[in-house]
Amino acid sequence: MRYDRIERAGLSVADEQEIDPPGLWAADGLSEVEEVMSQLAVGTRLERSGHIVQEHLATGGKRLRARLALSTLEALGGRRSGGIGWAAACELVHNATLIHDDLQDGDTVRRGHPTTWVRHGAAQAVNAGDLLLMLPFLALDSVAVDGAVRWQLSRSIAKRAEATVRGQSLELELLAGRRTDWDTWIRAIEGKTGALLALPVEGAALITGLSPEAAAAFGQEFIRIGVLYQLADDVVDLFGDKGRDARGSDLREGKVSALVVEHLRLHPEDAAWLLGVLEAPRELTLAADVANTIERFRDGGALAGVLARYAAYESRILDAPLLRAVPDLHAVARALCAQIRSTLPEVRST
Repeated sequence: MRYDRIERAGLSVADEQEIDPPGLWAADGLSEVEEVMSQLAVGTRLERSGHIVQEHLATGGKRLRARLALSTLEALGGRRSGGIGWAAACELVHNATLIHDDLQDGDTVRRGHPTTWVRHGAAQAVNAGDLLLMLPFLALDSVAVDGAVRWQLSRSIAKRAEATVRGQSLELELLAGRRTDWDTWIRAIEGKTGALLALPVEGAALITGLSPEAAAAFGQEFIRIGVLYQLADDVVDLFGDKGRDARGSDLREGKVSALVVEHLRLHPEDAAWLLGVLEAPRELTLAADVANTIERFRDGGALAGVLARYAAYESRILDAPLLRAVPDLHAVARALCAQIRSTLPEVRST
């Protein structure tokens, strides 16, 4: 494996430019991933749920988890062609959560298209999401590994999916339980968002021959990138454009975002007002409420606080000794962090 060769050659982080960087944004293998996903959606014959899954997958997306799987495999000395099935499995799990997430949050638009539950109803959206949760295990049939590694990959899917569901459940309980502290918020996001960024990395490491413990350690570093992503996403919701219904969808759905947590840390006396905004029915949250909240988050320091936390998290990720010991994988993390940073709008934070 490549990181072994680096260590034996005595190279260090300072020699990083001597190593050919993996291509997080390379298209190699992505068309094959799409084909595997489409074939799995069809199954033995195309029927309603398979059609809905194909329709959802056709709306696009960056295929970030597939890219992570393939580039991590490459970074650790493997061939991208050996990770097609694994990359498809990771994307299928992720897309299952998107369909269920849109239904739970009441979002009507994703990737510029009506969400699955809007097009086909809640019941069929649940079915499509459930189907997408089962297909990853079938995708493993096309991964050329022995039975022991295939079991490890199966277990990784189950464990990371479990963490995702538990994180999503915890996030949905933050408002009702008045749990607006940073520690609880981070725990929810590490599950909801971070677990499915850890999954492709962990599985790729297993495919290259790493032990489950070493593979999990690499995956853990990418859980932190999930937190970084969510910090940025919460800022974009109010100060940028998510491409969904309208600005402030997090407020309308009653989400305890990073901005909410930071504002209440700075201004606990605002709890009755802010939690009242979050608890109001979506249809009763007016544009004026969103505009007022944006102003108070900016002027009260919440925006500046979240951006500072974002910068600290990014530094922690990129300075992680485990990643810096494997320059090619560090390059993958850098590329991902750069992409997340590029989504941040130019905003006045004070």
